[in-house]
Amino acid sequence: MSQDATSFPHLLSPITINRTTVKNRIVSSGHGTRLVEDHVIGDRLHAYHAARAKGGAGLIITEAAMVVDSTVASGAHLVISDDRAIPSFRRLAETLHDHDCALFGQLFHLGLEQTNDADGRRAVAYGPSVAPSERYHTAAREMPLAMVRDLVTRYADAAARMKSAGLDGVEVAASHGYLVAQFLSPRLNRRSDDYGGSFANRMRFLLEILDAVRERIGPDMAMGMRISGDEFVAEGLDADDVIAICKDAASASDLDYFNVTSGSSRQIGAATFIVPPMGTEMALTAPLAASLKQHVSQPVIAVGRINHAPTAEQVIASGQADLCGMTRAMICDPDMPRKVTEGRLEDVRTCIACNQACIDRMHRGLGISCIQHPETGRELSHGTRRPATRRKRVIVAGGGPAGMKAAAVAAERGHEVTLYERENRLGGQVLLAQLLPGRAEFGGIVPNLTREMELAGVEVVTGRAIERADIETEAPDAVIVATGGKVLRPEFEGMDEAHVLDPWQVLEGANTGRRVVIADWRCDWIGLGLAEKLARDGCHVRLASTGHVAGETIPRYTRDVWLGTLHSLGVEMIPLVRLFGADSTTAFFQHMASGEPVICDNVDTLIAAQGHEPVTTLERELEDWQGDVHVIGDCLAPRTAEEAIVEGLEAAQAL
Repeated sequence: MSQDATSFPHLLSPITINRTTVKNRIVSSGHGTRLVEDHVIGDRLHAYHAARAKGGAGLIITEAAMVVDSTVASGAHLVISDDRAIPSFRRLAETLHDHDCALFGQLFHLGLEQTNDADGRRAVAYGPSVAPSERYHTAAREMPLAMVRDLVTRYADAAARMKSAGLDGVEVAASHGYLVAQFLSPRLNRRSDDYGGSFANRMRFLLEILDAVRERIGPDMAMGMRISGDEFVAEGLDADDVIAICKDAASASDLDYFNVTSGSSRQIGAATFIVPPMGTEMALTAPLAASLKQHVSQPVIAVGRINHAPTAEQVIASGQADLCGMTRAMICDPDMPRKVTEGRLEDVRTCIACNQACIDRMHRGLGISCIQHPETGRELSHGTRRPATRRKRVIVAGGGPAGMKAAAVAAERGHEVTLYERENRLGGQVLLAQLLPGRAEFGGIVPNLTREMELAGVEVVTGRAIERADIETEAPDAVIVATGGKVLRPEFEGMDEAHVLDPWQVLEGANTGRRVVIADWRCDWIGLGLAEKLARDGCHVRLASTGHVAGETIPRYTRDVWLGTLHSLGVEMIPLVRLFGADSTTAFFQHMASGEPVICDNVDTLIAAQGHEPVTTLERELEDWQGDVHVIGDCLAPRTAEEAIVEGLEAAQAL
């Protein structure tokens, strides 16, 4: 149902922070992008933020800018430790201001959470006290007093650079278990000098930073603080700690706002809350922000799974927060604020919190993107839709994510496009993937891409497979083959004797019996999801994977929380084994390092999650066809929705 701008009176209303008026309450909060070039904001990151400003964001907060360069292991980290950074910040500020978008910069130090130094050696990580990182296994060292005092100056100098660059505000990061949060924690900070021990001493580092920053930026520039409302880790800050810290900071310093997030980088379980995946609660930190608002007068930003306008409106209208960080929402749809303002809510491409091409690409050292909107992070090459020089007749064979994206983009460019799908529903394997526990939101890809096709004017024909004879009859200029993949059923000894099912059969309701072994080759969502489903159905489940850990190939924040769930459900996980054979009651594996047998006995059903193979029938039929043929997605090589959709985009742009 269409909703006009009056449906979001709180979200779309302006707010003033210090002297800066933010035109709406939609914030792109600080987040790593790996789009930084040589430690500064180059063309890629500039274009990324400019797209969101153009799309109507009210406030953009840059990713963490390191106040010293000694903790930086890669040129993809933003550094503001010297004046070399100023021109790129100034250029970004000018661009964002042209779009009536405010720009704040975030000041940051890793502390104990450093991993490698610039030449790849294991880092010497300085923090308030010796407290080795469970997650990164770094060698910890207590920060000397002279370094503590020097860092206060470094924060102030960095803030002064942001002011000279024309930014509207600065944000001190005291979140996610990094340096400032480490000083604040009574369990991590065991110093015996003026910066440790009592609450007042543990606050000293933060308050000195805030006072020094304010002195350098003056009274008219916004200054805020980002903090985890609860770090959800035993040695970190809990909700009561955070309330006390923020109350003290609000009264003892000249703060203009608080930015409330959650989680900590220091432990695996807590890190999941930094970028919570699908299946976790919507507006995750809103209750934490609401608790803080009862104790401070400054505006409060809430972040965490606020992925569409109605949720954000409710958070603000209910008084839980004053602004909403909608970062992944705008990674998925940079134009979301503008569409909401124009009353086009049905046109918004909604984030499904898969974490696959945003935070996971960042963790792998790659520039962030979005599986649904691969233009994100590729603004320089794909951000502007190039109109077709000649209108062509295009047939797309296959209505999965690859075909849908290809059809939408080709039609948007001006081509005449018909998409044929052999099944009666669009979506392909997404329709099965959404049946896994906690993955229902993944199905959002289908209505999002369907709407893109509707807006572009694609003709869609379902319930009909396209063949060579159809191509000859319709005589298109180009065919995009997106016929997908099918379950790979490799042969192995005993497969006819054992009760063997594939994942699709399980999701379609096949009987598995009570004792199940899953032979998981892909180490992705499928093995984890089937294990959870069957365990919740009352089965005894053994998940035997080819990886070092089940789910090895998927985003770590998604995998880690899932592994915790499977542990709680009693799933037995067997790593580093390959399927060898089976009989009526036994599954045989081989250890991938030692070559020794691993035997699972007393088995009712072996689920062979051994991947997929491409459906190449149409591709082979068109080998000698004289028209333009593009093969994309799983029929090229079975991978994930990310590759399928980006290949759909690229094929359509090549027409």
